[in-house]
Amino acid sequence: MTRSELPIHRRTITVTAYEEDGDEISVEAELRDERPWEEPPGGVVHRMVLAVRIRLADMVIVGADADMRTFPHAECPLITPAFDGLVGLSVAAGYNRAIQERFRGLSGCSHLYELARVLGPAVVQTAISARARRRAAGKATHDPRSTAGVLNSCHIWAPDGVGLRKLDAGWRPGTGPRPVPLLEIFEGREPSPSGS
Repeated sequence: MTRSELPIHRRTITVTAYEEDGDEISVEAELRDERPWEEPPGGVVHRMVLAVRIRLADMVIVGADADMRTFPHAECPLITPAFDGLVGLSVAAGYNRAIQERFRGLSGCSHLYELARVLGPAVVQTAISARARRRAAGKATHDPRSTAGVLNSCHIWAPDGVGLRKLDAGWRPGTGPRPVPLLEIFEGREPSPSGS
């Protein structure tokens, strides 16, 4: 297989999160589609941003803003107010189904919908980071076994998975080295050769 040195398309999605006043975080996702071969170099076809503000206590979106900065059709930005419909959604439960019903296909914009999909897991990870930062600063946080948004997200966070078992054995998220040591270490046992 041969390949040209210059890509024909590049999509970049970036997510940036901030801790806000009170018990809130803000998360901004940006999608950028470029045609590196196009003149001027790196012709941008899409540049869109979806920003949300989330209340950490219940993981509910309390603010949303969609912005199209570069778009192919003059009418594209007319759909941005529809994404105000993110307000009131819980990112911890039923989020994917809710955004599919509200924004997928003709009801939305495929690019902003993609950003809404990316925001869900990014918000959950941001909440975990915010709580770890608070613990590191000596501030009180919720029960570490409360795993809203993480439970059932992967094999580690299965209901009987090692994530919950490590928590029960004394591990606290945001503490210690990465990767988090094997479960056996927390249980005071010798690690098995298979690492399970």
